[in-house]
Amino acid sequence: MNQVLVSAPSNIALIKYMGKIEGSGNKPTNGSLSYTLENLRTFVRLTEIEGGKDQWKLLVREDLEKMDLSEKGQQRFLKHLQNLKDKWGVTKNFLVESANNFPSDCGLASSASSFAALTLAAAQMFQKINPQPWGEDKKVLSELSRQGSGSSCRSLFSPWAIWLHEYAEPMNLPVKDMHHIVVVVEDSKKEVSSSEAHKLVTTSPRFEGRVERAEIRLKDLSQALQFDDWHMARQIVWDEFIDMHRLFETSTPSFSYMTDGSKKVLEECQKLWNKWQDGPLVTMDAGANVHMLFRNDQKKSFETYRELFKNEFKVLAFEGVKSDVH
Repeated sequence: MNQVLVSAPSNIALIKYMGKIEGSGNKPTNGSLSYTLENLRTFVRLTEIEGGKDQWKLLVREDLEKMDLSEKGQQRFLKHLQNLKDKWGVTKNFLVESANNFPSDCGLASSASSFAALTLAAAQMFQKINPQPWGEDKKVLSELSRQGSGSSCRSLFSPWAIWLHEYAEPMNLPVKDMHHIVVVVEDSKKEVSSSEAHKLVTTSPRFEGRVERAEIRLKDLSQALQFDDWHMARQIVWDEFIDMHRLFETSTPSFSYMTDGSKKVLEECQKLWNKWQDGPLVTMDAGANVHMLFRNDQKKSFETYRELFKNEFKVLAFEGVKSDVH
């Protein structure tokens, strides 16, 4: 039986991809910079089947989350598979089974890991069937993955990825092996999808100047991380996610992912930073949950934050390759 099993990680953008060029296959209006979250992964099993048509079903494994992928979600996934088949000149049909080891649709970038995993699985499978000279080129695969889900193009690189136009590329920064906490404030499906958010933000009066603000922050954050200016990096990352959430709140119609729980977590983070003048990079994606990234030498701080939030919220805490879920 012709079958492959592949996994790909999620990523968290510190300079955000929010706003895309109309009709461009998810090309961004501004560059973005992300850190790869190796512990948050989507697994895709691709199996060649006889006749019929491509199908999706849940990949059932004890270590993976049960999820209900909507009909629309299934069609989007299978459409990406068809586009990849066309690119490779493959006419066979396949069963796609997929699942995450983390909750989907709640601001944990499940589409990034999902489409990256499907792209990698298809590349591995199709290179056996009809090999192409570009079939293992990470930049080509990143560009193909982007056409399914923009942020997925960054999930092909680790630990840092920069995405400016057609594809993402690895970025060499000295900050590595960060500890990662996600405070899961809300794990139900979002009312406004990321795709809808991309469209709505362009109606905000704050969208004028957004590209310039993001590009300046991208340059400044890259320099801050390169030269070990953690205070500057932390402020830039904070300003960036607040800027994005203000776009949501000032669009027409307006909407918000921020909940009382989100605000409480952010307030506690700010208090601790003011007290110690040190702490994690704090950010939020298009969702209610709060991500924190700690330098490798901030183990004590990492443990303090984990303990602080675990009684009120579900906390996913990852130290290197070891993980701890409360």
